[in-house]
Amino acid sequence: MSLPLTGLTVLDFTQLLSGPCAALRFADLGARVIKVEQANRGDLSRTLYGESYQIAGECAFYQAINRNKQSIELDLKGSEQDRALVQKLVAKADILIHNFRPGVMERLGLSYQEVKSVNPNIIYGAVSGYGEQGPWRSKPGQDLLVQALSGLSWQTGNDQYGPMPMGLAIADMFAGGQLVQGVLAALVSGESALVEVSMLEAILDFQFEPLTLFYQDGEPVVRGEVSGAHPLVGAPYGLYQTQDGYLALAMGSILKLGDLMNCPQLLAFDDPGQWYSKRDEIKHILRELVSTQTTGYWLQILEPADIWCAEVFDWKQLLAHDGFKILNMLQTVQVEGGESYQTTRCPIRIDGEIFFHSLGAPTLGQHTEQIRQEFSEQEVL
Repeated sequence: MSLPLTGLTVLDFTQLLSGPCAALRFADLGARVIKVEQANRGDLSRTLYGESYQIAGECAFYQAINRNKQSIELDLKGSEQDRALVQKLVAKADILIHNFRPGVMERLGLSYQEVKSVNPNIIYGAVSGYGEQGPWRSKPGQDLLVQALSGLSWQTGNDQYGPMPMGLAIADMFAGGQLVQGVLAALVSGESALVEVSMLEAILDFQFEPLTLFYQDGEPVVRGEVSGAHPLVGAPYGLYQTQDGYLALAMGSILKLGDLMNCPQLLAFDDPGQWYSKRDEIKHILRELVSTQTTGYWLQILEPADIWCAEVFDWKQLLAHDGFKILNMLQTVQVEGGESYQTTRCPIRIDGEIFFHSLGAPTLGQHTEQIRQEFSEQEVL
């Protein structure tokens, strides 16, 4: 089957993660993504982690998030020729996205109203850190800062350890995913639209469950002191160290666990209402018990009894397991010059089909001359 977004052109002014994450999904689904980069510098993620983690001479972070795109290098502040070329690109694009701070696109003459005057059908998507208004509008839209301000860092871990950020740029990625949803919804409408997503709003939406409860009682989240994994769920929910690794236990009956694990102490908690109020006490018992045997020992007892549990894998264990291999999640892409690298594929299947792409991330300005020539004779509306 043909890719569902084939024929669409995305003019991509984004950099780092939230915007490029959205642009990557458009590219995965068949859109042509033209990445507009600042002359002589390009996307900041090209050098984000310095020289420690590189693929094909550039940051691995950049390579992972910018595959299957085209790069054009322009000086929009100092070159009249480049500003004219952007107007021609705008006239032919279906979608324009950016993740600059409020006011930057206006200074470049590329606000929604200005772009719409050139292309009345354009879908214009914008990601910001905290929205277009308010005291934080000019604050850096950086993931750790958003996690800190949003309350998210109080959802993970145990209370005794203080706030704990997630080990991924979750606010960036959720904002990028929601931008894709909004843009596609606008495309379905068939009319030009301004689609706006902020990282803060995206991560607040991500917390809809605990926030909804907080709106009702105004009580702070209590994560617990033992094996914290979800502050709203009672025992046994959490991770427990075994003799040779870790075991994850999800929701389940404490009484059933007591029988299966031959633990009279657990059987004393015969009131399910206690499984939350006394979760630390229960989890302490489980922590001591689980540590006496290997992960495999507990799995061979609990899994046949339909207890929701799993071994805690690292990436080496995951990639070696048939459960990962059957997903066919890896693909090999190639960059200019012939070097190749493995990365993940688009996670979406349509009618059972998996979408693979062979193009890696572009070098800075790799397609500048090609695009200049392609659009040189086109007139702005």
